[in-house]
Amino acid sequence: HALEVTDLEKGGRYTTARFFDGTKPGYPRRMRCVQGSDAHRLTAISQKPKDLGIGDRVTEILLPECSFEAIKEVFESHDFALTRPYRSAHDPFDPIQNAREEGESIVQSFHPLMTRKGGHLYNIIADVCAMANTNGGTIYIGCSASAKEKPVGVTRPGSAIDTLYAEIDEHISPKPDIDIDVQTTQKQAVIRIQVARGTNVPYAIDDNKIYLRDEAETTLAVRDEIVRLVKGSSASVTPAPKEEAAPQEPTEPAPEEPPEQVTEDDGKNIRPPLTGVEVVGTEKRRGTRYHMMRDLRNNNIIHNVTRSSARRLWHYAITQNEDEPINENVIQWNASIGFIRRYKKAGAVRYDLAQKFIDPSGKTMLRIYYGVTEDGMHGPWAGFISDEESVEEKVSDDNS
Repeated sequence: HALEVTDLEKGGRYTTARFFDGTKPGYPRRMRCVQGSDAHRLTAISQKPKDLGIGDRVTEILLPECSFEAIKEVFESHDFALTRPYRSAHDPFDPIQNAREEGESIVQSFHPLMTRKGGHLYNIIADVCAMANTNGGTIYIGCSASAKEKPVGVTRPGSAIDTLYAEIDEHISPKPDIDIDVQTTQKQAVIRIQVARGTNVPYAIDDNKIYLRDEAETTLAVRDEIVRLVKGSSASVTPAPKEEAAPQEPTEPAPEEPPEQVTEDDGKNIRPPLTGVEVVGTEKRRGTRYHMMRDLRNNNIIHNVTRSSARRLWHYAITQNEDEPINENVIQWNASIGFIRRYKKAGAVRYDLAQKFIDPSGKTMLRIYYGVTEDGMHGPWAGFISDEESVEEKVSDDNS
């Protein structure tokens, strides 16, 4: 139900809590992280920061009563704001500010406003639908994703919560598993919507609009994605057992595997990055190019994607593929994996990467991975991660 860690107060992408926050493709389940002093003495040794005394590193738990049963109930819940690293009263830990510092992600979004005018309320409902169809997540209303901006808050949170429940019940079917409450950050009331990963996908708005969470964006699902959602939902339904048969365990559909490859790293097999997209095939029909796109997060292949129909990251990848084919000479190679460029898109730092492999006939082939985030750069790919502040900002035609 929880992981014991030692770095809850640390920031950055390499902390344990960030690794298990639901954004990593290989660890989609968010884990509650707690910490203790691990004290082997009554008082700390000041010269040795790791030699802590009793109470020098504490997890604070919000409980209705002081009992082991209440602690277990918190650990079994999905409200991750009920535990936090303890700080003194004059500097309490602010989970919302901490979330804003992490920014938008596949499991986290922010909306300063929820007015109908301007489509703000609809965008919130679309996020609920998308998170229920993807990996669950948390939506904050009353603050932006920029940790430097002062939160605007929600003036009548009680009435706003009633509106949200009513709108979600009216427009999303089947009914998603959500919980809405009010949190406080910088003396402002902020509404928090916690969305559980759906067990009855696909969830749709007004019966026909199905949304997915694609990294830090909410997008309409395309045909192949809808088919997989339906197949996945069907596969996880437990069939009615016969009288003498034991109930069967629900199963998940096996993801599509990428083609087997052998890299030039002494025959070692380096897996592709775990985020981003790849153009795996192109067909020209009546003057229009139709692409096969691989979503590197789940290895799903989407067919018949055109430049005009593509979502933002796909549009960027198709535009690069059609207009600016990669010249192998400009790739910075590290054995069989290579760095092409680093840029910022929709506020997130992304990388275009390359990989050489040898096909069964002995021919050297090249794969290009577009829009890889740092969460997807594992193993040797992580060597290309840079902490430089200055990066090129790329904005596609449909992202202006």
